[in-house]
Amino acid sequence: MQLTSAEIQEGAEIPSKYTSDGENASPELSWKDAPPTTKSFVLVLHDPDAPREGGFTHWVVFNIRPGVGHIEEAVPEGEEIKGVGLQAKNEGGKLGYLGPAPPSGVHRYFFKLYALDCMLDVTSGADFRDVQAALRGHVLSQAELMGTYEKKKEQAA
Repeated sequence: MQLTSAEIQEGAEIPSKYTSDGENASPELSWKDAPPTTKSFVLVLHDPDAPREGGFTHWVVFNIRPGVGHIEEAVPEGEEIKGVGLQAKNEGGKLGYLGPAPPSGVHRYFFKLYALDCMLDVTSGADFRDVQAALRGHVLSQAELMGTYEKKKEQAA
């Protein structure tokens, strides 16, 4: 299975448009070559370098239908992405995408896509831990795309 983006190249810096320094817009993402038995997908954006135990999860989309292979740029906040799937709360407590905003230094951001053998029995508005717990034991395949980012703006005092 492959996960790609027209805007983010593997191992390269994430364009500021998709970060807190820019528009905080979610990037376009596409995938292919999922197992034929896939019943749903889960997409997670995670920063393992965040200064907290376990890192920081910026975005979770779950129960993405098996026929879907693309998420458009600039997905709005809210429980549902029409025609795609449901969004869980990120670790900032909001439904939807929260762009990279590392407090210091260069952080790695992993977009992870999981192909599952079921739809998750998780309600819309759940948080990422609920989704993470529900997908255990159901992953058929996974793919990832990693970008980096270092905050450009100075924080106001």
